[in-house]
Amino acid sequence: MNLDDTPEEADFRHRLRSWLHRTLPTLPPAPAADDWPARRAHDCAWQRALYEAGYAGLHWPCEAGGQGAGPLRHLILLEEAEQAGAPYVGAGFVGLLHAGPTIAAEGTAAQRARWLPPILRGEEVWCQGFSEPEAGSDLAALRTRAVRDGDSYLVTGSKIWTSHAQIADWCELLVRTDPSAPRHRGLSWLAMPMNAPGVTVRPLRTLAGSTEFAEVFLDEVRIPVSCRVGAENDGWRVSMVTLSFERGTAFAGEVVACRRTLGRLARAAQANGAWEDAVLRRRLGRLHAEFTALWRLVQANVSEAEHSWRSGESAVPGVGGSVFKLRYSHARQELYEAAAEVLGPLALDARRNWTADRLSALAYTIAAGTSQIQQNIIAERILGLPSGRWR
Repeated sequence: MNLDDTPEEADFRHRLRSWLHRTLPTLPPAPAADDWPARRAHDCAWQRALYEAGYAGLHWPCEAGGQGAGPLRHLILLEEAEQAGAPYVGAGFVGLLHAGPTIAAEGTAAQRARWLPPILRGEEVWCQGFSEPEAGSDLAALRTRAVRDGDSYLVTGSKIWTSHAQIADWCELLVRTDPSAPRHRGLSWLAMPMNAPGVTVRPLRTLAGSTEFAEVFLDEVRIPVSCRVGAENDGWRVSMVTLSFERGTAFAGEVVACRRTLGRLARAAQANGAWEDAVLRRRLGRLHAEFTALWRLVQANVSEAEHSWRSGESAVPGVGGSVFKLRYSHARQELYEAAAEVLGPLALDARRNWTADRLSALAYTIAAGTSQIQQNIIAERILGLPSGRWR
């Protein structure tokens, strides 16, 4: 597999770099971390700038406002934007990286036309309502129920770890529509308007002091059946499409960020004398190899999705996303452990976010499916081991 740019991709990369070089100096400073209305406005303005420049939705269908250019162009955008220090996708990440791609792959023409253009233009923000207090790693154990009532569902239950719920317009919501069916076969994927009567949002504060998560309580919230993506009771399969995007491509920009962080650590070690420690040098060298390999794995996974897209199939990342997600989660934790060793007391400097980044790294072996879940997937779907041994 040749992972080098084609001449067309190289030209696209050059034009993108030039646009980023011109545009980034004109952006206003980022708002305070806990000012969520300002963060939403800031992140949506950046998304709007991407849209107006023709860089939004590169891999999304043209009929939904995208560019129809394929997943590899989108990967180039993620790489170049991160290397240039462009704003992160921020408040728009669920819509742009999870819900939007799912709707593009599984939604009807009317659903794609309704929801995808506002996401690409930075006009609507989404959150994810999957996990519950007793259904996180075991997602199929969720209890939030949706009872059919004519052309609507009445939804009652609660969700937790709902990213950006306090500023979201829509929620990708996984609910139980058939309590008598086997756990994985009675679920449905709904798009819920966050301003619907009966929705209550309670922000949570994390160990790192951030407030991007919230609890969401649902009391007979009425959601039109037209907001269901996929067939009724087929939500488990649709949610696996969502998680495939989350595991396979949503972390791509973060791999580039980790490589930049590793370079900063190497320079800091050279400056403070820690570089003289041969064990530390080997540790940083191994991490360099890890993140280089992870980036190549991202390219391979996206190339596989590109091949499917060019064949007229849905460009959903394959099971290789679980391989990537498993190793990346642990490599990121190792990176910030190495940062503590290199920086010593400076790693506690709140102004440089090292402590917050190290604490947030602990969540990566849980988010988007725990490491144990990824190991199960790899064992069953790649290695072909009997599923009964792993449950």
